[in-house]
Amino acid sequence: MAVNYSAKDEADGHPSGGVGVPGGGAVGGGSGGAVKTRKPDNTAFKQQRLPAWQPILTAGTVLPAFFIIGLIFIPIGIGIFVTSNNIREYEIDYTGTEPSSPCNKCLNVSWDSTSPCTCIINFTLEHSFESNVFMYYGLSNFYQNHRRYVKSRDDSQLNGDNSSLLNPSKECEPYRTNEDKPIAPCGAIANSMFNDTLELYRIDNDTVTPITLIKKGIAWWTDKNVKFRNPTGDGNNLTALFQGTTKPVNWPKPVYMLDTEPDNNGFINEDFIVWMRTAALPTFRKLYRLIERKNNLQPTLQAGKYSLHIGYNYPVHSFDGRKRMILSTISWMGGKNPFLGIAYITVGSICFFLGVVLLIIHHKYGNRNTSADIPN
Repeated sequence: MAVNYSAKDEADGHPSGGVGVPGGGAVGGGSGGAVKTRKPDNTAFKQQRLPAWQPILTAGTVLPAFFIIGLIFIPIGIGIFVTSNNIREYEIDYTGTEPSSPCNKCLNVSWDSTSPCTCIINFTLEHSFESNVFMYYGLSNFYQNHRRYVKSRDDSQLNGDNSSLLNPSKECEPYRTNEDKPIAPCGAIANSMFNDTLELYRIDNDTVTPITLIKKGIAWWTDKNVKFRNPTGDGNNLTALFQGTTKPVNWPKPVYMLDTEPDNNGFINEDFIVWMRTAALPTFRKLYRLIERKNNLQPTLQAGKYSLHIGYNYPVHSFDGRKRMILSTISWMGGKNPFLGIAYITVGSICFFLGVVLLIIHHKYGNRNTSADIPN
């Protein structure tokens, strides 16, 4: 076998001559087919000739960066922290585990309880709540983020699909049917809906005045108008629309009796919609009611004595959970959350401290002659 190379072929990385094989002919001959080559194309990308930029970290660039970050982050953090501290918030734990709690008598309430248990907690607001007040209910040790719990729903049914209403998704098992009737709404999320009732009263010289609690406007607009819809048909007769279905196992009444107002009943009930948006953490709060400010001359909730009337229906003692009622105002950054301000202050302080340390090191050792002295 003979192999012939030319100077040009060597430069191109392949032979021009053929390779002799027994029986005559040649493989890869100059006059044969196209010659295969593994040489990359002569482009800037494949030959790695693209322009590149690499920062050169020197004391003149690193030190100002640390100081600038520190001087920007610290004031921002202080502003966020002060704003968060200016938000009024009052919280009442009404679980009733303590023997002295007014709700201790309701601690062992269950889903099967027929008679409602009520308790009253008196409290005092030391400071007035100036702007609109948001009333939340809070739960602890309740894992709404469990995978099977999150999947236990039928979004087509909740969106008003008539076929899904009578034939719910299998994801709703074991809360898909009851007594051979489809459950509406089906699934574990709907079955465990929060159903305590909270009423707020102001006590002024032995005069008890109810505080107006607004139950509309607490759900996301997209949830209320897009994701949740009642079945198609006569919207004024929800009883007929939900005919052939049954209520969730733990509910005291069917879904078409959640409210007396047609635009807040059935699947579009806002308390139901708020509950169906699952929480990411086991300790969470959900918006329950709104208290709007009536005029700019008086605060929404004046400092003084109040009483909270609770319809204790939701059992949490079996899983060591806790229940809370929270009154809170908001600011441009939302509810009370000091973590963001503390995080900004911490990062800014660390950067400023590192800048000072590196400046001292540079001032002390930066101008030292690096050339070694050769002894005589």
